[in-house]
Amino acid sequence: MEPLVIGGRKFNSRLFIGTGKFGAGDIMSRAVRASGTELVTVALRRVELSGGEKDDDLLGRLDSESVLIVPNTSGARTAEEAVRIARLARAAGGYEWVKIEVVPDPDYLLPDGPETLKATEVLAAEGFNVMPYVNADPVLCLRLVEAGAVTVMPLGAPIGTNRGLRTRDMLEIIIEQATIPVVVDAGLGKPSHAADAIEMGADAVLVNTAVATAGDPVGMAQAFARAVSSAELAVDAAPREPRRPAEASSPLTGFLRDDA
Repeated sequence: MEPLVIGGRKFNSRLFIGTGKFGAGDIMSRAVRASGTELVTVALRRVELSGGEKDDDLLGRLDSESVLIVPNTSGARTAEEAVRIARLARAAGGYEWVKIEVVPDPDYLLPDGPETLKATEVLAAEGFNVMPYVNADPVLCLRLVEAGAVTVMPLGAPIGTNRGLRTRDMLEIIIEQATIPVVVDAGLGKPSHAADAIEMGADAVLVNTAVATAGDPVGMAQAFARAVSSAELAVDAAPREPRRPAEASSPLTGFLRDDA
């Protein structure tokens, strides 16, 4: 596959990791290292960007030399709140990348498309590298490209559900129409789900709950890394398109004769 480039930055790994829900900071950092990821997302409300300690010194456990730390706007319910969080991250920690999450729905945690678009327009105009998390809405994704997003992050299933690619039909349209990288985010529960997304044509996947809540988060992080790598190899190998009729892998004539 061609190198993955987002916002002018090259990524060797197509697996991104979220840092929420881990039982302890040391487990999170070990899982991040095991995944081989080069991008992690962090909820701003869980960390102290000015260098103090908060939540087991989460940022201090991440190697900012090897991974890009991207604050997200988790907790924002409106575009205004998301913009305020992003500006705070820039002012306090110099962060120029931001993952936009505008989620007013407390039950299914579905993102608000219009508010996400508003926040993207404002922050992209201010020079942020904006990564908006959205429903698998092809029309909205096109509008986000026009607004200046560096990637779109449509969900595979509601966040934290581990249900896999329930939005497959819409994801296929988004990938087909995309002129910027597509990162499938939310709902991926197994390594096979991540591999499926890459084989479908997604540029990367972001996983959090499936790794953080596994019995062995480090082992699960390794499993996701291998699944994504295997899917990349499969794409490069140019798999044959499915066929409706059966086709024998060996000749059906020439060995046994009808007149024998």
